Amino acid sequence: MKALPIRTRLTTWYFLFVAVALIGFAAFALAVMRQSIYATVDEQLEDRSHALQVLIARSGGEDLADAIREHNELQSSSQLLQVSNGSGKFLYRSPVMERLGVPAAEANQGQFANVEYGDLPLRILSSTVSMGGRQFIVQVAEPMDDYLEALERFRTAMFIGIPVLLAIAAAGGYWMSTRALRPVDQITHAAQMINPQDLSQRVTVPETGDELQRLAETLNQMLQRIESAVARITQFTADASHELRTPVALIRTRAEVTLAKPRSSDQYRDALKQVLAESERTTALIEDLMTLARADTGSETLNFQMLDVSDLARQVCAQAQTLAEAKQLHWSASIPESAIWARGDAHALRRLLLILIDNAVKYTPSTGTVSLALQRNGDCAEIRVRDTGIGISETDSPHIFDRFYRADKARSRELGGTGLGLSIGRWIANAHSGGVQVESSTPKGTTFLVYLPLAA
Repeated sequence: MKALPIRTRLTTWYFLFVAVALIGFAAFALAVMRQSIYATVDEQLEDRSHALQVLIARSGGEDLADAIREHNELQSSSQLLQVSNGSGKFLYRSPVMERLGVPAAEANQGQFANVEYGDLPLRILSSTVSMGGRQFIVQVAEPMDDYLEALERFRTAMFIGIPVLLAIAAAGGYWMSTRALRPVDQITHAAQMINPQDLSQRVTVPETGDELQRLAETLNQMLQRIESAVARITQFTADASHELRTPVALIRTRAEVTLAKPRSSDQYRDALKQVLAESERTTALIEDLMTLARADTGSETLNFQMLDVSDLARQVCAQAQTLAEAKQLHWSASIPESAIWARGDAHALRRLLLILIDNAVKYTPSTGTVSLALQRNGDCAEIRVRDTGIGISETDSPHIFDRFYRADKARSRELGGTGLGLSIGRWIANAHSGGVQVESSTPKGTTFLVYLPLAA
């Protein structure tokens, strides 16, 4: 079942809330009005009954009818009063009460009663007065027809007025919801115009300072992230295609040239060696691409455990010294004897350090120096890899961790670099809640700083 539009649902809820409020108000007002009417009538009846009881007490019950007729206040309201004795004999009865045929009340009967005689609704107060061993039952009444008609008119007004008010409220609610959601429609229309071919468009931000402005700003921020992610993916795809095209072309060309005419065994062997070298380079490139792809999707898992960073650094130094000696470089290391504990993946951290050392060795001329220093700094372990190589220019420094970026593209390809090593290294450092920074000043060499949080 298709859900109703938001404006329809808002109008419906608004209608229901207003309906409940109006009906509740009408019921409450009717109850209060009714209670107020009866309270006023009861107060009048009590005053009239009290005056009559005082008169009975003064007269001692003798010549009661004459006493009532001589009492101006009671005479003015005597149309609805009557007095009887304990046996039910009337001692005084007003003409109206006699005409309506209101019976005498029994002794100890309830005080107030709503009755109807001759189609006239009455509110009667009955009370008992004892005087000289005799009982007098006093009954005073008030016609309720005018009051009940007023209540009925009010009830009719509510019965007619509430539906009219609800119709006006529903129309107003629909208009307000449409007006309130108009910016959302504009944002929706603008978002529909954005397509993968042009992610530079943004939705218009209403300067309202409310939730709609925050929604538009959030959408624009999301679009900015999507645009950046798509740009990185596009650039990554283009760079990967370019990087893979060169070795594949070399392998194919070498194979075609070798097979173009008969050759000797040594020539075939040389050709296969060249094909193998390019294949190994391509395999390394594909492995790096797979590592970064798994890192982007979160599927590249690391095996974190307690490890001694000092011991790990000493293991790396053994391999680093071999690399440095092969290029006639001076290698030095400064590693404390005490253990420095951290939580991490030993294989990944070893790869990170070897990436930095391999870069230092590649870009440092013969007779230069490459070094590694480990120290504890606060709650972090700091590892510095220094070299006296060609350094990194200020133009290239902000981009060296970008994928496939090479400061000297021709020389990097000649040295076998793919431009992915530092990207992988930064991902490893970030995955360990640490980081890697570069400090370089050409031509004095380069220093890479790796910091890892210590274990608790």
